[in-house]
Amino acid sequence: MGKKIYLGIDVGSVTTKIVAMDEAGTLVSSLYRRTAGRPIETIQEGLRWLQGHLPPQVEVAGVGTTGSGRQLCGVIVGADVVKNEITAHAVAALHCVPNVRTVIDIGGQDSKLIVLENGVVVDFAMNSVCAAGTGSFLEQQANRLGITLQELGQRALRSHHPVRIAGRCTVFAESDMIHKQQMGFPLDDILYGLCQALVRNYLNNLALGKTLHPPVVFQGGVAANVGVVRAFQEALGTEVIVPQHHEVMGAIGAALLAREWVDGRPTRFRGFDAAWSDYRASSFECRACPNRCEIVQIQMGGEIVARWGGRCERWDVS
Repeated sequence: MGKKIYLGIDVGSVTTKIVAMDEAGTLVSSLYRRTAGRPIETIQEGLRWLQGHLPPQVEVAGVGTTGSGRQLCGVIVGADVVKNEITAHAVAALHCVPNVRTVIDIGGQDSKLIVLENGVVVDFAMNSVCAAGTGSFLEQQANRLGITLQELGQRALRSHHPVRIAGRCTVFAESDMIHKQQMGFPLDDILYGLCQALVRNYLNNLALGKTLHPPVVFQGGVAANVGVVRAFQEALGTEVIVPQHHEVMGAIGAALLAREWVDGRPTRFRGFDAAWSDYRASSFECRACPNRCEIVQIQMGGEIVARWGGRCERWDVS
């Protein structure tokens, strides 16, 4: 029997993250790639990549999934644990910073705020409606300016007199940024103004009425932007901790939850053969009652292996 590892998979609308962790909770391997509107293919490609990058003679002892595509992913890989993003990100943050009290998570198209007391989640908020407080907000402006996101962050740090950008809406922000450029403001000051606008939007929407105590952990893909990190530190008046593997924290949390749940039980993991299986997703509207639920179903090799979306048990697959 080989070394036991636990897989965590976080399937988001923009990116998919896969990690392998050992029994001590140490990251063995990780993958971060764009979902590109192809979650099934991306998950399978990720499994194939992971299989080729794991140490020899390892045994997958458990699998956890999270993210907006967690149910779909759970069916494909045979997950032992399927958990929401709040739980997964909180567990990962506690693993890295055991006394964490505030978790800021900003991804490509959504953002989360988690408040903890004594290691327990006591409050949280999510924003998945507007992109103004997410990574796509900065990415869109960086693309328009012809610079990389990394360059945006580095240049933002050079700012001495940041320009205030209207950040409540992506459309207004771009219009305001163009206006500031036409007025002759230095680009570095405009870029840091964008970082501050993102932070201001996040705090106004998600942190309204909440007290954010340190230690503060900042995770998600946007945590790689040093300009946003500095803007958070200035706005909160405290140090903001960015974990080493900040971009895959959801997947890390899922792997840790799988390790905790399995605890000697046999895993449901389908094996790496799942990376070559033929999965198809489809949906239909149930007309059995006025609820008109949209039922999502997954087929593997022509056999229906899972359904969800109904308010009753009519379409459940045993």
